[in-house]
Amino acid sequence: MRGYSLIFTTLLAAALGAGLAGRAHAQPQEVRVLSSNGVKAVVESLQPEIERSIGRPLSIEFSTAASLARNIEAGEAFDVAILTPALIADLVMQNRVVAESRVDFARAGVGVGARPNTGRRDVSTPQALKDTLLAAESVAFTADGQSRRTVDRAFGELGIADAMRAKSILLGPGEAPEAVAAGEAELVLTLVSEILPVPGLELVGPFPTEVQGYVSFAAGKSPAARDARLADALLEFLAGSQFAAALAAHGMESVSR
Repeated sequence: MRGYSLIFTTLLAAALGAGLAGRAHAQPQEVRVLSSNGVKAVVESLQPEIERSIGRPLSIEFSTAASLARNIEAGEAFDVAILTPALIADLVMQNRVVAESRVDFARAGVGVGARPNTGRRDVSTPQALKDTLLAAESVAFTADGQSRRTVDRAFGELGIADAMRAKSILLGPGEAPEAVAAGEAELVLTLVSEILPVPGLELVGPFPTEVQGYVSFAAGKSPAARDARLADALLEFLAGSQFAAALAAHGMESVSR
């Protein structure tokens, strides 16, 4: 009897294991995306449409473009990366992104955000922006963000770099807008596309043309993509008319290489 019991137990375990393996195999393969925070709002808003279009779910990690590029260089697996053109080009040189897959699709300018009903502010001209920044008790922006170059350059061109140093709060990826919405800083300086979707935060306005700088976004697939066809389908969606039409609502512009 013990022998029969052992055989039955072994067969049952094998059957259960096969069933679990079959169910795991039946799960649709996710497309692994590493994406800059600059396009987070528009990508998330269209994620259901993207998934229907390519026929697979997306698994997306959002962070700063620079930190994601470092992760890729360190060997992190991905199917599609959405970063800046310069970082995509660097990864192409390292054979970590397929050169022919590159798609340039959007850009966003830098703006100023504040909590609603906290007073009128004007950033429409260089002098108005200067006055608004000097009057603020604190400003928050991302230490490692792609928009920081524009922020630092604006401080320098407005002649307020020293004055802003004492009131600047440097934060991690995605933290600056939330800090202002929570009342931990008065103003946030970041991409317009990162200000608009945050509850408890409103766009004061974009930087004036004289000190504005744009961050562009490009995408490419990994040479080790688990399914190159799915990666190509996602890249095609990013370059398509439906995605382009959604950009304006998120403070972005469509571009092409």
